[in-house]
Amino acid sequence: MNMLTTKRALPLLIASALLLISCAPKAEKTADSGEKTVSLAVFVPGVLAGSPTYEMMDEGVRKAAAEKGAEVRTVEGGFNQAEWKPQVLALAAEKKYDLIITSNPSMPEICRDIKKIYPDQEFLVLEGSRIDNDTVATFLFSHLDLSYMLGYFAGLVTSSTELDGSNSDLKVGLIAGQEYPEMMQKIKPGFEQGVKAAAPGGSVDFRVIGNWYDAAKASDLAMGMFDEGVDVILTIAGGANQGVVSAAKDKGRYVLWYDTDGYDIEPGVILGSGIIREDIAAYEQTHLYLEGKLEQGSSVYAGAAEGYVDFIEESELYRTHVPAAIREALTLEADRLRNGSLKLD
Repeated sequence: MNMLTTKRALPLLIASALLLISCAPKAEKTADSGEKTVSLAVFVPGVLAGSPTYEMMDEGVRKAAAEKGAEVRTVEGGFNQAEWKPQVLALAAEKKYDLIITSNPSMPEICRDIKKIYPDQEFLVLEGSRIDNDTVATFLFSHLDLSYMLGYFAGLVTSSTELDGSNSDLKVGLIAGQEYPEMMQKIKPGFEQGVKAAAPGGSVDFRVIGNWYDAAKASDLAMGMFDEGVDVILTIAGGANQGVVSAAKDKGRYVLWYDTDGYDIEPGVILGSGIIREDIAAYEQTHLYLEGKLEQGSSVYAGAAEGYVDFIEESELYRTHVPAAIREALTLEADRLRNGSLKLD
């Protein structure tokens, strides 16, 4: 984490801590408090290998646990979503884990249902939306901010005359593994808004694979989009992303990576990359819990101004493959989100 990101994150950390402290805080949950050692479970709705955001979650939890003397067990749930609830239910049934930490838009509902059966089980769900009278703690990143920055960059790319892979059609693409609320309500609208802000008259070709692993289908979809004039695609498709990258490489076109540093995956093909600081959020929220300051039902929403989502501009590969005019324009617009002068609906 660079110094700038740390400075952005600090105000939210302080605010979160103040908001989440109850009038009568719980005892600090550490091995030094004289209580039994606190036990945490990280539930990965998928697998760690090849899932950088889940790796960041696990890393953040383990860092906080190491500082406070807590134990951590990581459980991989696999790709079959129907198996996630029974697995989390089994963890709660053990009555061993003080806090279960997970991350996925589908997980808050699962955790709320399980809490009805085991009301003493506490949960922290990253990438989770809150509801009224919530019973689990949630932390939601601003996908609207992140997708807008990537859309603005895509608009700059598609309207550029300096990139060999760009054409004059002003068409960009978005490929998703599946349709889900955050995709349809925040990511897709934010991406479209960013594209049109940078390239008035630009359009977004949106297509859905239907799963998070079919790289062959993703490649076919991307090939079709490139053949129809799309010159850059934002791919949010899990393991299927590689199919989009392969198609772009074959066609001499471009890809945008969403939530982790993707520049070195295929330099010159992946022109832009966003990042979600799930490691920081996992560390901070777990740390609050271990200090007895994270209340069940609490919620945090954080975006670019707080330093939890961003467009990665520091990469040497980014500076090498992206023309200076595009980089300068992107910085000006992204800074408006970072300093809070641009607020998206």
